[in-house]
Amino acid sequence: MPQSILFVTGTRADFGKLEPLAIAARDAGFDVGFFVTGMHMLARYGLTKVEVHRVTGVQVHEFLNQRDDDPQDMILAKTVMGFSDYVAERRPDLVVIHGDRVEALACALVCATNYIRCAHIEGGEVSGTIDEIYRHCNSKLASHHFVSSEDAARRVMSLGEAEGAIHAIGSPELDFHAGPSGVSLEDVKKRYDIAFDDYGICVFHPVTSEATTMGAQARDLFETLAKSDKSFVVIAPNNDPGSADIFAQIDRLPADRFRILPSMRFAHFSELMKNAALMVGNSSAGVREAPFIGLPSLDIGTRQTNRAKSPSVFFADADETSVIADFLRDQWGKSYPRHDAFGGGTAAKRFVDVLQSDDFWASDLQKTFHDNGG
Repeated sequence: MPQSILFVTGTRADFGKLEPLAIAARDAGFDVGFFVTGMHMLARYGLTKVEVHRVTGVQVHEFLNQRDDDPQDMILAKTVMGFSDYVAERRPDLVVIHGDRVEALACALVCATNYIRCAHIEGGEVSGTIDEIYRHCNSKLASHHFVSSEDAARRVMSLGEAEGAIHAIGSPELDFHAGPSGVSLEDVKKRYDIAFDDYGICVFHPVTSEATTMGAQARDLFETLAKSDKSFVVIAPNNDPGSADIFAQIDRLPADRFRILPSMRFAHFSELMKNAALMVGNSSAGVREAPFIGLPSLDIGTRQTNRAKSPSVFFADADETSVIADFLRDQWGKSYPRHDAFGGGTAAKRFVDVLQSDDFWASDLQKTFHDNGG
């Protein structure tokens, strides 16, 4: 059975999903490595490559694929070139990519053109903006699919992918949230200098197709949060076009009630979520992880459109200030039953079970379209 598995990570978010899979593969005897690029390499976003280096027993290769304000097509081209050179030297048996980022698209393209086995994590999701285009492209380029739900599996099948190459394992980051974080809330507050006990979490990312309005959206959202007299931990946005305008609005927030952080260690973020009063923004954490924890969340705008539904998730546009204010008033401190439509915390085990099957490695890399709709 092949031994070399290379995980591609470009953001703190996808690393939180890939880390449980990589650790499980490592512990099962596979030779595991990470190709680290994207936001991980940028100081403004917390230089989160250090989190990858904390994983023991794996190899780590760093690649700087962008400078500030590089357009996405330029980032795509640079990543294709860097990853192509790397896999030409190392030739992994399997490359694992996640989701909908441009780095994943670049690496999936390199794998497809070089007939390198490639597994896509969390394909078949639906959401807003260009992310959905990237995600479905990644599914078509990949040879194997590890999806979060049966609904996602059906969508990947509708793209013409073979049913036998699709495995519903759940969302990997829920493996971590399902158990103790390993740190206390006091540890979190001390490490990140968080002065308040009663707090909400806000994560608001740019939407690439709405880059020209992100400043106005961020202004409307943050002004409403500031008027609520509540305290918030705000995690900085990712580096998509429009992020500078969001940062400009974040910089105006009152420091006595808003703790601004470029990033957090995943264990600390998990503990922070488990003790929060609620969550606001447009991060996937608000529609996937928060419902699993039972934390009420307000999804803002179009970034996660149709991504997930649960009783604890509410919706508003950034300029719907009265809706946001009502949510803060009515949902602050509430708790909901755990929503497990995207798995119960066993994704890593199910992932490795598939990898340990000879059929997985014997499948043909010459793809054909499967007309699953009949």
